[in-house]
Amino acid sequence: MAQNIGVIFDCDGTLVDSMGAWHEVDRTLAAEAGIALTKADTDAITTMSLDEASAYLHGQCGLGASTAAVKEMIFDRMRAFYAHEVEARPGALAFVQGLHERGVPMAVASSTPPDMLATCIERCGFAPYLKAVVSVDDLGTSKREPAVYDYARGFLGTDRARTWGFEDASYALDTLRAAGFRTGAIYDNDISGPRADLLARADFLIASWEDLTADEFLAKARE
Repeated sequence: MAQNIGVIFDCDGTLVDSMGAWHEVDRTLAAEAGIALTKADTDAITTMSLDEASAYLHGQCGLGASTAAVKEMIFDRMRAFYAHEVEARPGALAFVQGLHERGVPMAVASSTPPDMLATCIERCGFAPYLKAVVSVDDLGTSKREPAVYDYARGFLGTDRARTWGFEDASYALDTLRAAGFRTGAIYDNDISGPRADLLARADFLIASWEDLTADEFLAKARE
């Protein structure tokens, strides 16, 4: 194990290029129902679990016959996306493979529902290199609390101070830092986190996995 370091990756927007699809599905379903989401709506939804977002879209925006109906509408669209369209972000798989070769234990902690998450991780080639793939739905929580990261960390055998969390979302980085994890940020889009916000919350920020090798990361981790 390299320096007793563990790494927990977010999935959407971090390892895979999927946040555009998530943002679009909210707007698309709302538009089909004649509803225009405001920036305040999209900002709020970004920090929510799927259950919370479905309840918000139904209760606050008037989408669907019920919260459950909204959730199933989103599921139908996104299951197809994860099964047939999602791709890894450039350089992500090579980075994960590099850490695996150096003995670094890794896990994924995501807000994506477990079935979609498993499909995504398998399709994009990450599954063989991970100790665990965990969804907030497994714990009935969200990334506003550190529980999902601690649960994933349990599979790695590392303490918080030696465990790195990689995220593209500002609020998730806040959770990690407050809990005593080390943090790496990768920029995806301004809805998840503007570059300045990410940099303020992370030990370092990258624009692409192609900008960071496994050895470069391990050197940073030893600093």
